[in-house]
Amino acid sequence: MKKAVITGLGILSPIGNSTEEFWQGIKEGRSGAGMVDRFDIEQFSSKIACMVKNFDPLQYIDKKELRRSDLVQQYSLAAAEMAVADSGIDLSRVNLERVGVVTGSGIGGIATFEDQTRTYIERGPGKVSPFFIPMMIIDMVPGLISLKYGFKGPNYSTVSACASSAHALADAQRIIARGEADIVVSGGAEAAITEMAFAGFCSSRALSTRNDDPATASRPFDKGRDGFVMGEGAAIIMVEEEEHALARGARVYASLLGAGMSADAHHITAPAPDGNGAARAMRAALTSAGIRPEEVDYVNTHGTSTPLGDIAETKAIRSVFGEHAEKLLVNSTKSMIGHMLGGAGAIEAAVTALSLNHGYAHRTINIFEQDPECDLDFLSDGAKEADLKVGISNSFGFGGHNITLVLGKHTNTTG
Repeated sequence: MKKAVITGLGILSPIGNSTEEFWQGIKEGRSGAGMVDRFDIEQFSSKIACMVKNFDPLQYIDKKELRRSDLVQQYSLAAAEMAVADSGIDLSRVNLERVGVVTGSGIGGIATFEDQTRTYIERGPGKVSPFFIPMMIIDMVPGLISLKYGFKGPNYSTVSACASSAHALADAQRIIARGEADIVVSGGAEAAITEMAFAGFCSSRALSTRNDDPATASRPFDKGRDGFVMGEGAAIIMVEEEEHALARGARVYASLLGAGMSADAHHITAPAPDGNGAARAMRAALTSAGIRPEEVDYVNTHGTSTPLGDIAETKAIRSVFGEHAEKLLVNSTKSMIGHMLGGAGAIEAAVTALSLNHGYAHRTINIFEQDPECDLDFLSDGAKEADLKVGISNSFGFGGHNITLVLGKHTNTTG
């Protein structure tokens, strides 16, 4: 079996429009949350979100393409360009038939769907854009990335709500392991801070209504948490076969060692209360990677700031790691960037890779009074520097989809 490593990162987030800006924001413990200003938010119960700021799509795509692309596609193309550049790869020396693209999104082009629905209602079917379908459908992201660079390997999307981009990375690792490609451009994106998406999440009472203090609204594992804060952005990751990467002198962030998946089969939105589905995903991931529980140093949790989810995940971690759970460094990136929905798994996998690379586990912000039922070291008092050798990243989606990725420190890391 071939080994997969991470050789490039491209991140567009609520706390930075590059991997460097994002990582600096993570180290500073910066909140990306603020009042929604893209539409009239007055009638909504939640009025806050973690929005991408000062993004100029024309840095990455031309005006003609801009008019024909949804925001989720623009975010993805920007992150892909960053990731390809960051990898240092010379595409003229690569067999493009062995470069795949597998990305995930939970919702896709919902802004386009809303806009074109208004057009249809107000002006009739003849005025609906001929680009409506390509702008809306989720699979067009890997399609557009392949068109831009000429990548002709495996190409498709994964859709599993908030687990979507983690599933994409799991597929990328397995495609590499089977020898079906040398590189898989993977990750995911979401751009769902829209009226209908917001209305739906508000109606389901999933979002925080701490509207008077947006910066502290995302409170994973805090006793006062009241729901997640919606985020947006993209994270694209270059997953490469190890020998291929080392032969070209690539900088390696981390190894992508394995993945485990399960279903709760419990409820359409709520997790299994005892965390058994999440625990099964973690155990399967460790088995896939050939890692013992006591070898894990760090857990990047799903950690959404929902009342039920955070408790269930804590129980799952304790179930899998037993006494070793006391030694784990555990955090939630969502405390700073909110919940990127289908893009969350990718950006949190990127954080895990960066944490292993730099020997640094970031603080979980906004834990003012830790929930006694969430009784792990969530790094609420500050970040910790440590020689992190193995980290896992959890992602759980509506519908009961659970996935855990296992990453390892790479011995040839130079960045």
